[in-house]
Amino acid sequence: MLVLEDVNASYGSVVALWGVSIRVGEGEMVGLIGANGAGKTTVLSTIAGVLRPARGTITFGGESIVGESPENIVRKGIALVPEGRRIFPGLTVEENLRLGAATRSDRLGIQQGIDEMYQRFPILGERLHSSAGTLSGGEQQQLAIARALMCRPKLLMLDEPSLGLAPKLVGDVFDLVAELRDTGVTILLVEQNVAKTLRIVDRAYLMRTGRIVAEGPAYELREAVDIKSAYLGAE
Repeated sequence: MLVLEDVNASYGSVVALWGVSIRVGEGEMVGLIGANGAGKTTVLSTIAGVLRPARGTITFGGESIVGESPENIVRKGIALVPEGRRIFPGLTVEENLRLGAATRSDRLGIQQGIDEMYQRFPILGERLHSSAGTLSGGEQQQLAIARALMCRPKLLMLDEPSLGLAPKLVGDVFDLVAELRDTGVTILLVEQNVAKTLRIVDRAYLMRTGRIVAEGPAYELREAVDIKSAYLGAE
């Protein structure tokens, strides 16, 4: 479904990605793990069209998306839940969800999508007319994911969904992501919490200083003795 081949990307004169190659198949959950500053968010930004690669190819469904605007990339079926959630705190829960469907024009389908989100995330239905800023951190993360799902993505990219949450809520978020995968959503998950990530993904890529340094099935990376000690610290 998604293929990155030999991608380099830069911020000005600073090269942030070096020869990154990643594949995500339909129905898979793939993890992108590594320490803070490894380049994980830059990979997502490059896929999403926020940053244009200096070299390499990115294809989605067999078609190149290099040079496409972020809006067009959303239209093609890629949705990003950014780090820090970035909901609109002054808008209601419903208004945030409707913004997630901004690329759609089917009004009836949008309303049906909102109803589906309320069934999938009951707390959002209970807080329908509440300002998003009054939600707890875990509830805001649910809203951010629901908002991304409103564009009916073929691929959902999650950037550090557990960041800043209390330990119990971290477990709840990972359970939610696993449930989404079980419903058939294809997911590219960026996380620093390597232990929990490798319990729920099918395959994973380990990044270090802008490069992929290891890849493989989750069970193989779980057995790699240097992941916890050299890159990420104990859980």
